[in-house]
Amino acid sequence: MTQHPRISKAVIPAAGLGTRFLPATKATPKEMLPVVDKPAIQYVVEEAVAAGLDDVLMVTGRNKRPLEDHFDRNYELESALQKKGDAGRLAKVQESSDLATMHYVRQGDPKGLGHAVLCAAPHVGEEPFAVLLGDDLIDPRDPLLQRMVEVREQRGGSVIALMEVAPEQIHLYGCAAVETTEDSDVVQVSGLVEKPDPADAPSNYAIIGRYVLDPHIFDILRRTEPGRGGEIQLTDALQQLAEDEKIGGPVHGVVFKGRRYDTGDRGDYLRAIVRLACEREDLGPDFRTWLRSYVAEEM
Repeated sequence: MTQHPRISKAVIPAAGLGTRFLPATKATPKEMLPVVDKPAIQYVVEEAVAAGLDDVLMVTGRNKRPLEDHFDRNYELESALQKKGDAGRLAKVQESSDLATMHYVRQGDPKGLGHAVLCAAPHVGEEPFAVLLGDDLIDPRDPLLQRMVEVREQRGGSVIALMEVAPEQIHLYGCAAVETTEDSDVVQVSGLVEKPDPADAPSNYAIIGRYVLDPHIFDILRRTEPGRGGEIQLTDALQQLAEDEKIGGPVHGVVFKGRRYDTGDRGDYLRAIVRLACEREDLGPDFRTWLRSYVAEEM
């Protein structure tokens, strides 16, 4: 089997307004909302780095400067912690600035996910790259992105992350028509549709926020007309790749059955905090005891 080029670059679209979390996101980017004691966006960058992608481009917008500040050095705070002898907190502060080589570009006009990905073209060039959506947190014990990179290196083309959802929920996602392969967790994608009516959905395989893309996607996005919601949809561009392998290789999907947290949804955001706090060695024992007592007494 042909070995395809190694991937080193990750793109994280982070230009959204976060309207579902107003008023908290009036002055604070939604990506900076804490999940226990780390902002959601740091989990995403850590996932990219764990998969070997240490060159990270963040596509931002207005009022997103705190994202850049978080992944930069804070010499005043570091100096204060050093003087106090607080090595533990100092290490946590420095961790985010040492994670990866960070780059930033602004999406001046929010025209959809496809447009946000297209903003990365000058940085990515002719290399394959990964896209990680900041609202999707993947548990580090379930290395989805690593598996997707592996499939791309083995099979070429593009790879998307898929998860089976209840048929009545498929209208909330992009949906894939698929064919099986010799690998139980890998399917070949023959078609894609953005947020279909359940009666018209080709399957219950939903696209979740991880992509490994062939650079030919940029040429397609430049020609892609606005679709659903008046936005340039990445799903529409991927549909063209799936229809014609000669453009940029096939499109495969990795079927994910692990732990995923949708921090773009208020309810799932709260569930993510509870689940991750329960599993922390430093917080879990006391928090689980309190939670059991609360459920028994109040619920």
